[in-house]
Amino acid sequence: MNDYTLERLEELGVSLLRINLSHTKLKDLFDIIKFIQSRTSVPICLDTEGAQIRTGDLSNSEFSLHDNRIVYVHNHPVFCDSSNISFYPESVIDLIMVDDFISIDFNSVLAQVIAKDNDRLTLRILTGGTIKGNKAVSVLNREINLPVLTDKDREALCIGVDLGICHVALSFASCGSDVDEIRRLSTDKTMVTSKIESINGVKNLKEIAAKSDALLLDRGDLSRQVSIEQIPALQKEIINYSRKSGVKIYVATNLLESMVTAPSPTRAEVNDVFNTLNDGADGLVLAAETAIGSYPVHCVKMISKIIQQYHNFSGDSFLKDSRRKDSFILVEPHGGVLVDRMNHHIDEEEITKYKSIEVDITALLSAEQIALGTFSPLDGFMNKKEVDSVLRDYRLPDGVVWPIPIVLQVPEETVNKIKTGDTIGLKLENTEDIYALLHLEDIYTYDLNRMSMDMFGTIDLGHPGVQLLKKRGEYFLGGPIDLIKRLPSENKSYELTPKQVRIIFENKGWSKIVGFHTRNVIHRAHEHIQMAALKECNGDGLFVHPVIGPKKKGDFSAGIILKSYELMLNNYYPEGKVLLSAFQNYSRYSGPREAVFTALCRKNFGCTHFIVGRDHTGVGNYYKPDDAEQLFKTIGDIGITPIFFNNLYYCELCKTHVEQCEHNGQSILNISGTEGRRLLKSQKRPPDWFMREDISNLILAEIRSGKDVFVE
Repeated sequence: MNDYTLERLEELGVSLLRINLSHTKLKDLFDIIKFIQSRTSVPICLDTEGAQIRTGDLSNSEFSLHDNRIVYVHNHPVFCDSSNISFYPESVIDLIMVDDFISIDFNSVLAQVIAKDNDRLTLRILTGGTIKGNKAVSVLNREINLPVLTDKDREALCIGVDLGICHVALSFASCGSDVDEIRRLSTDKTMVTSKIESINGVKNLKEIAAKSDALLLDRGDLSRQVSIEQIPALQKEIINYSRKSGVKIYVATNLLESMVTAPSPTRAEVNDVFNTLNDGADGLVLAAETAIGSYPVHCVKMISKIIQQYHNFSGDSFLKDSRRKDSFILVEPHGGVLVDRMNHHIDEEEITKYKSIEVDITALLSAEQIALGTFSPLDGFMNKKEVDSVLRDYRLPDGVVWPIPIVLQVPEETVNKIKTGDTIGLKLENTEDIYALLHLEDIYTYDLNRMSMDMFGTIDLGHPGVQLLKKRGEYFLGGPIDLIKRLPSENKSYELTPKQVRIIFENKGWSKIVGFHTRNVIHRAHEHIQMAALKECNGDGLFVHPVIGPKKKGDFSAGIILKSYELMLNNYYPEGKVLLSAFQNYSRYSGPREAVFTALCRKNFGCTHFIVGRDHTGVGNYYKPDDAEQLFKTIGDIGITPIFFNNLYYCELCKTHVEQCEHNGQSILNISGTEGRRLLKSQKRPPDWFMREDISNLILAEIRSGKDVFVE
């Protein structure tokens, strides 16, 4: 189990990490415990081997035993093959008798003992199958009395005491004295969980429970002695008794067995887990799913989701509200609810009844993102009270953090045609196409210089944000909107909505996601901080979300940005760790305020973390490099964690990108986007440390073929 998995399991609420001594060599135990303790604060539980017969180590990983073949079981380790095997503990063959029927690995193989001498058993295979090393062996219809603890268990418990282990699980507890035995080898602080996995354990449940801190029903091993169709009823009885006696009860085995090899469980497994919780189980224990499975984090996420569903279950809640609930694993949208203002039911004839006004493309872009939920919790353009609150306090009037005004500006001649209470169609300027309806609640004016100072820190018309604000009109319209249809775009297939992205994240099993906002093609510095951020937060995936709306002159065009990232996805990004989508919006160039805004937008898409570089979403020299970081700290927790990066350089001696290094700038090469664009416009390839050769070649090929690489 690696660092990533341990950290993610802790974050997802795993309360105990179990070391199965049946599958752990004693010589490795000390190092395993220290490894886990150095990486997580989740307590460790030592799970004893206990009174169980197992196959010995196999020379090969597995082999087949065929019907009617003769196989010899030796009382000492042997070179195992299809004719010779050994059992563990070796002395167990003294307790096995001629005519006993033996099941290996939960009925994978059934054999009969046909002969026995001092050092081996002779078996006839009745039902052939594949066997592996260290798999369970049962003697059918007869109890084999083995010591409750093996010598290995005793040594392991001593190691555990020395390393501060306070949780132990007693395998195959058959009576109260078994619990006494393990307590003698533990400390007064040790929590003992007795595992009920044999007929004797069931028969003596009361005395075992009385001496234990908790019980664990192991349905797998118990099914070797109890027919499988009886297990559900027995589970209910044991859980019911535990609840009445005040002893915690956990359930293990085959909870999400299919997820050993698949990223999703079966419906039957989900139903089983939910009903196990509904029976009254205090906890669930994953085994193969997280020990040897390919999707340990997915398994824990699925268990967490089922637990959340169980806690939200009231018996009739889904009958009252059959709508799909928000994800329990993904971060909740800003303000708690993902806004949906898409109106697919209004017909064209009804739209013609309303007054209409022309607005520019930026207004409709904002309307579209409001309707799709990107700007949640906003459901429309802001009124004056909301604008005042946002500019003054970085919050909406109800206290929810929001850093920039989302407003609809119009000239005076437009205001003269409308009044509050009207429903108004919003047409794209110079067309007759209505894309949204505004339910007008407020018409107001605002001091544009004051708004410029509060929002941009300047009234200089050289600032593109100030320039746009000043030219769009002196009046503002506020009120909820309904989107009638989405804006056309050459890149529409890339424009995933927050709801769609959340579905993808859930499908991928991601819950810790790093968002990345950009208006440039990918270069080495951005690539470096993307991977560094993913590693720093131990993230499941990276959400690359470039802005593709209107841009200022000289910026990269939307098409080339997306092509550059497609090339990265196909050739360089770690497989299965990156999702690319396009953000159909425009840059406001409001520096620190926009940094918080772009983070909140990605929170609504489901991101938990967000990359904030130096001078994030700034322009020119209007903002200090660390202004964005300072604003995040001032505002406090907004439900998405910023990951800050300083200016990045390339060190020729380190041969990598660094924020700082031991060479103190002696061999530093500055990374300049302006210089990179100048070289490309001159049809020269930037150096490889600045941009991958494949990316440079892609851009140069587009320029030479006459494609629009830069905004003119």
